[in-house]
Amino acid sequence: MDILFYYFLILNGIAFILIGYDKHLAKTQKQRISERILLTFVLFGGTIGSGLGMLIFRHKTAKKSYLLKFWLIVIVQILIGWFYLYK
Repeated sequence: MDILFYYFLILNGIAFILIGYDKHLAKTQKQRISERILLTFVLFGGTIGSGLGMLIFRHKTAKKSYLLKFWLIVIVQILIGWFYLYK
């Protein structure tokens, strides 16, 4: 169980940093981190870090296509968790 905790802790930390770094790249008009990479971190469990990064850095909060994909992943994760919890 400790390994799983550290996995999610590190993954969410990286997701948070990536959102902040992508915001910095956007402000300085440099090549950005692709949405595919950002959403991959969400898919593999970086949902909380990515969500907090979006709120704190105010990044990707107005892009509807990104938000749709983000929330779709969140809903699928909740359904999978609910399924395994009540199975």
